[in-house]
Amino acid sequence: MKHPTSRMLHAYWDRLRGERAAPERAEIEPGQIRHLLADSLILELDLPLRSATLRLAGTRICALFGRELKGVPFAGLWRGFDGAGLPVAHGADPWRIVEMVALDTAGVVAGLRGTTAAGESLDLELVLLPLRHHGRTHVRALGTLSPVLAPPWLGLHPLVRLETTTLRVLSAAAPDSVGDGLPGPPHPLPAPANDLAPVRRGHLLVHHGGRP
Repeated sequence: MKHPTSRMLHAYWDRLRGERAAPERAEIEPGQIRHLLADSLILELDLPLRSATLRLAGTRICALFGRELKGVPFAGLWRGFDGAGLPVAHGADPWRIVEMVALDTAGVVAGLRGTTAAGESLDLELVLLPLRHHGRTHVRALGTLSPVLAPPWLGLHPLVRLETTTLRVLSAAAPDSVGDGLPGPPHPLPAPANDLAPVRRGHLLVHHGGRP
C-alpha cells in the first residue's frame, strides 16, 4: 500500500478484527476514522446476483466523479462496463476484486487509472476489506479510494471511467505499524562488539571483535 489513507484504514480494520477474518459492520466507529471518511466507501454485496452497490461514498470520492455515488453499481465506474455494471467490452473485471474480498475473506489493494472525458488520467489506489453484517459474511466491504497525486484539474474535470492496472491480495498478518497506522521504523540491528569504526573489505563491512 502506497497511500497513507490506505494504510491507516487497513490498520484500523486489522485492530478491529483481532483474531477473526473480518470485523462486524456495526463495530466501525465513524468518529475513530473521521479523517478518512471523505475517502471511504462501503459496498453492499449480493454474490448470487454478482452485484456490488455503493452503499456509502465519501465526499472526496464523489467529487472525483462529479456526482453522488450512493446506489451506483461498483462495476459501473470501470471502463468496459455500462451503468448497470454489465460488461460491454473486454478489460479488467471489477467483479474479480469484489469476489476476492468476499469469497476469500481477504483484503485487496488495487492500482487504478481514472480517465476524464477529455482524456486526462489520474492514478488512484483502492483498498477493499471484508466486513461481517449481522453475523453474515460476503455481504459488505469497506474501502478507500485515494488519488496518488492531485493534478491541478482534480475536482474540476470529473472521472468518467476507471481501469485496473494492478491487483494484490493483502497479507493476513497485521501490518508493522505505529499508532496512526503508518509503517513503523525498522527493527534496529544488533550493536557491534565494540564501537570501533568498521573496515570495508570489498562489498563487506567488517566489525572488530570485542576481544583480541
